[in-house]
Amino acid sequence: MYAGAAHGSFEQGHQSLKELAGVEVSAKQVERLTRAIGGERVAERTAAVQAFEALPLADKHRTPAGVASPDAAVVEVDGGRLQIRERGVAPVAASEEETPPGREKGKHWREDKAALLLSIRSEVAAVDPCPHIPDTFVDPTRILKLAREIHAVSAGQDGVTEPPPTADPGEEEASPKSRYTPPTIRTRQVVASRVRWPAFALLAAQAARLAGLLGAARRAVVADGSDNNWAIWRRFFHSWTAIIDFIHVLSYVFAAATAGRKFAAGWPVYVRWIEWLWQGQPERVIVELAQRQVELGAPEAADGETSPRRLAADALTYLQNHKDKMRYDEYRRQGLPITSSHMESLMKQINQPVKGTEKFWCEEGAEAILQLRADLLSDARPLDAFWDRRQASETGQRRYKRAA
Repeated sequence: MYAGAAHGSFEQGHQSLKELAGVEVSAKQVERLTRAIGGERVAERTAAVQAFEALPLADKHRTPAGVASPDAAVVEVDGGRLQIRERGVAPVAASEEETPPGREKGKHWREDKAALLLSIRSEVAAVDPCPHIPDTFVDPTRILKLAREIHAVSAGQDGVTEPPPTADPGEEEASPKSRYTPPTIRTRQVVASRVRWPAFALLAAQAARLAGLLGAARRAVVADGSDNNWAIWRRFFHSWTAIIDFIHVLSYVFAAATAGRKFAAGWPVYVRWIEWLWQGQPERVIVELAQRQVELGAPEAADGETSPRRLAADALTYLQNHKDKMRYDEYRRQGLPITSSHMESLMKQINQPVKGTEKFWCEEGAEAILQLRADLLSDARPLDAFWDRRQASETGQRRYKRAA
């Protein structure tokens, strides 16, 4: 099972068992065992969520007796992609599960979800410990590359037609005032599934409760601007501080600042806007961006996603909708994270064995492998307790699953 869940493919698991353990187990058998054990873990999880649903409302938002709470807790949420193909099952309707912009498009691509539950170590400060934006966020070479990876930024349509100047490599070292130290992680727990977002909210809330995160003195939810992420926050974590990932905000601001401008003209605008945002002043950016929208005009139906009018309009809407989640100076003072970088890294780890143009899953198999990946990536090692429970419940009979 470990070989099947820890590797990028069941074939790689087969090869590792052969080379490292001298055990000849076919890739198909690795797949069958991984899917069977993953299915048992999913069944346990389902039972735990049902017990959580049956609790009185007050108990749902209370830490269980005997569970210690950390001083500070963070929940980060995001979605990934994998291909689902199962005979006799109708494809998911577009209205139920849209393909987000920038994600793979195709009749088999579906969304998997993940939540990262963290206890963190940080200090509360009387004032913002880093009032000036770090140099890495105003390095033109880095920011142009980063923004293009996240957001719709296209040279020739956004006005960025010449390469940006190279930043002084010693500048960051020479500016100690611009150094920012994010909180450190003490423990992490992972939840991953293919269930719909309302059901996934239950998974995340139940796991956060059992981990004792509800009793933390400082609590935050960090995510990008997806409505699904903030639906979970409103339903179960509404008393937690809501924080929009700073990197996603940066990508919108850079796209809008350089929209319809040459880089030499757009870069100073970006630097001014991102400094204001770093200091927790999104309203100042909104005022200037609204004026820029007037200059460019409202987007038209024929405008593509990288047209200057569309980029400015999208950024303006994004900032207006989430400005209450952009008080980054206050979040730093409270010792809370301002980016979901750990979540972005986690999604790559979760998707390692499941995502690929040549990989197709049935729903049951996908759910099993996602659960096992979450178990392997959690610090509490939930599989250790599972094996103990499984051994204690053995009857001596082999567990065969009746074919449909």
